Amino acid sequence: MWVIAINPTSGHGKGALVGENVTQYFDQKGLPYQVFSALSSEQLKRDLEKFLDTQNCTGVICVGGDGLAHLILQLVVPRSIPFAVIPAGTGNDIVRSLGWSLYDSKDYLDNVTSTAPQPIDLGNVDSEWFAAILSTGFDSVVNEKANSLSWPRGAQRYNLAIAMELPRFSPIKYEITTDTRTFTTEAMLIAIGNGRSYGGGMLVCPHAKVDDGLFDVMILKPVSKIEFIKVFPKVFSGSHITHPAVEIFRTKKISLSANAIAYADGERVGPAPVSAECIAGAGLTWRL
Repeated sequence: MWVIAINPTSGHGKGALVGENVTQYFDQKGLPYQVFSALSSEQLKRDLEKFLDTQNCTGVICVGGDGLAHLILQLVVPRSIPFAVIPAGTGNDIVRSLGWSLYDSKDYLDNVTSTAPQPIDLGNVDSEWFAAILSTGFDSVVNEKANSLSWPRGAQRYNLAIAMELPRFSPIKYEITTDTRTFTTEAMLIAIGNGRSYGGGMLVCPHAKVDDGLFDVMILKPVSKIEFIKVFPKVFSGSHITHPAVEIFRTKKISLSANAIAYADGERVGPAPVSAECIAGAGLTWRL
């Protein structure tokens, strides 16, 4: 039995439309499935936990954005159940990070329903799984502000939060421990990448791979506000990594201590200190 988990409100209603297309695909193929959809993540989690603990599940298809996919990871990874994501959110960075197409849902579903899943790396931060990016610093401050705003919707809310927070933001002092060293640094932001992107296609860790057993860590050291405004747009192409204030390294484990908040896959993890590890082969999914 396949599970199709749908967030009907993701992507301003796109989740409901894409979810209908996915169920039609399964109907046409004559494949057994059960749909789970709820307006609250708590209810969806409870319903899915009950089903997964009592029924045999071939795989879980997430139809929504990064928030739904992040929730599904917490359920399927401990149970060794394969998962796939059909993008219907505003960011869809888990899909990007894992190399899946944002557009060819039918081709991807053909792959999912006819081939065996493959292992991929996942990050684990304080017992919470993530597929794409664990971040802290300015982007987390912006997330905190954006989440407190009721207007505008979508990407414009994030842009407004940037405009509100950048003038008063100061670099944060971090104590960092990796596989090979412990050091202290000030940083504008730190991104710990199992995958490559966050924020709707920002290639913050452009060379990260989900099958090398390591995180790519990007640290942006202190720069002026004007310089930050110049550097920030380069993250969409990944060319920011050539800036002299950017440091990149790889590690399997990392711990951060600071007066800062951390987010993983766009979901709030909480205040530092946090510790994360890249777990090779922790997830099961289908690759195109």
